[in-house]
Amino acid sequence: MSLQFNEIQEAYTRIKKYVPTTPLEESYYLGNQNQRYFFKLESFQRAKSFKIRGALNKMMTLTTEEKERGIGTISSGNHGSSVSYAASILGIKNAKVIVPKNTPQSKIDKIKYFGADVMLMGNSYDEAHALGMTYIEENGLTFIDAYYSDPKIYAGQGTVAIEILEQNPDIDTIVVPIGGGGLITGIAVAAKSIKPDIRIIGVQTEACPAMINSYRDKTFYEEYPSEESICDALIGGIGKLSYEMAKDYVDEFLMVSEESIAKAVSFMAKEEKYIVEAASSTTVAAIMEHREKIGGQNIALVISGGNIDGKLLTSIMAKY
Repeated sequence: MSLQFNEIQEAYTRIKKYVPTTPLEESYYLGNQNQRYFFKLESFQRAKSFKIRGALNKMMTLTTEEKERGIGTISSGNHGSSVSYAASILGIKNAKVIVPKNTPQSKIDKIKYFGADVMLMGNSYDEAHALGMTYIEENGLTFIDAYYSDPKIYAGQGTVAIEILEQNPDIDTIVVPIGGGGLITGIAVAAKSIKPDIRIIGVQTEACPAMINSYRDKTFYEEYPSEESICDALIGGIGKLSYEMAKDYVDEFLMVSEESIAKAVSFMAKEEKYIVEAASSTTVAAIMEHREKIGGQNIALVISGGNIDGKLLTSIMAKY
């Protein structure tokens, strides 16, 4: 089980008809004389998340029989809406998305908007995953992996790095949020293949540092308990493929506080004029907390999604 750069290149060719190149916009406020920061705005995707890349890459390789039988997935929101959107593009009528009961309503609404059926199971992502896998198997659906071990999902996510380095070949550092690990693993493999000396920095919330502690403890945490967090997209365990590969490609793993993440959400809205979800704002929070450690001269900050709950955004902006 591994991910090769040629698989990411193939994914890029496969999906680009449907997935627009997202902007790489320079920050107005984060930079200084020595450092320039660029936001890779995956929040501008149609489903407001990078996850359309992996979902579409996988689903475009399904057989006609698999498409007709139907697909199922488990998601904290963004992967689900992307699978729903991909199903609508490809004409897959039987699409089931299982989400935890605490999923923000805004994400549930978006999944339904693109046409998939939403099923609420479990009080956490890990619970939803266990229950959802049983349902998918019992109903003969093709499982669309969110992040666990499917190279086609990882390859799709890695296309973000191809775009970044095409848009600005001078980028020397890419900072990436870590949830299950599919995004950072795909980006790291692609970026290091194109530009071997590029630095890849992964960021986790201190509320759920599953990957950081997996490597610290030399233990694969498929499930991981979380403290209360505004980063619903980063909660739970990590993927098997990411655990096996990320340590060989990622230069630094950093943790940021929930307070810094909230401040970053507010900063992005009030100053940079972008509505981004808390999980995406971990990369901005990392600059606030770890600028010197991150280093670099031309730094890309991956803004992975924009699906923030309206009430949460309002409360954060009122506080910070």
